[in-house]
Formats: sequence, structure tokens, C-alpha cells
Amino acid sequence: MPKPRETGDPSKASPAQPQRDLDGRELVVAVGGGIAAYKVCHVVSRLVQRGCGVTVAMTDAGTRFVTPLTFQSLTRRQVFTTLWQQEGYYDPQHLALTESANLFLVAPATADLIAKFAAGLGDDLVSTLILGRNCPVLLAPAMNTRMWLNPVVQRNIQTLRELGFAFIEPGEGWLACGAIGPGRMAEPDTIIDAVVTALHANQ
Repeated sequence: MPKPRETGDPSKASPAQPQRDLDGRELVVAVGGGIAAYKVCHVVSRLVQRGCGVTVAMTDAGTRFVTPLTFQSLTRRQVFTTLWQQEGYYDPQHLALTESANLFLVAPATADLIAKFAAGLGDDLVSTLILGRNCPVLLAPAMNTRMWLNPVVQRNIQTLRELGFAFIEPGEGWLACGAIGPGRMAEPDTIIDAVVTALHANQ
């Protein structure tokens, strides 16, 4: 009687190699202040696994939702949170962060950040980087429904569209404030797809 075929221990099988279609691409990710910041961890992790070099900058409010150490662990790079000198880094404005970037992603893009970008303000690290960049920008908005529908916010969004900023449209659903409606940041897979498409288009 023939011996049954040995299939081996499935737990010891080598894992599938991750797709490396983003080798050589550089992305700056700016993390704004909002509960949706937790979704950006998944976005960053997946993009790094696909070979993308990711540098994270955070607003002060963003650090209240996800710690810089989390993104440092995911990217294996220093995370930037201030315009001023940090240990081991000696460019006080950090404008060099965008010099080699192929794309700049802002997620979550809060109403406050959108207003700053539309007005051309540069009063913190993220808004200064936006002013000094020389690469395309993708914004993934996240905010309360009433804020999203506010005519001032919509005016700022239209201004940015006219300036060439691209948006990953928010979805509708349950928001952190308990409301149900538009303003929920796009899901990680949607953001990843938009980033990958933009990176391949801007080689």
C-alpha cells in the first residue's frame, strides 16, 4: 500500500513574498489630528511592505491619537513633529523632507489643515512642508458631517482642487461623534490604491 503523500507542517510553510512594486518610490505622509489617524498605521505598513520609502510628519494634534513611535516602528525612519531641531537632524525647517518625495499624502486631512493649505499658511511643520514641496499632494479628508458640508470647508476644498490638489473622497457612515453621514475618512485599502496609482503615474 503506497504511503500517503507528505504535505509538511502548514505552520512552517514559507509566507508569500509581498509585492514589491513600489521599490524606489518615496512618500511623505502627514498625519493630522483625528481618530481616523489609526487607519494610517495600516496604510503606512502596507506601503512599506511593497517597497515604498515612507517618511511621516505629524501635527501636534496627530500625536494625541497615534504616537510617533508607532510610525517610527512601521517605517524604520525618524518621525518629524516640529519645525525645530530634533536630535540627529539639523535642518530646522525640514524642507529637505520633500525634496526626494514622489508624492505627499495628508491623512487624516482635517478641516483645519485644509483651511491652512487653502490660505497658504505655514505655521507648523505640515503646513510648511506643503508650501515647500515640489511633488503632487493627495488629501484624505476626515471630519464631522456638519464640518464637511460647511460652505467654508467646501470653498477651501474647491480652492485646493483648482490649485491641483487631489482628494480621496470621504465615505459615509458612523462617525466618532456619533453622527451618521459623509466625512468618514476613506478606508485604508482605498487610500493605498489611490497612493499606488499616483506613485506609478508620477515616476
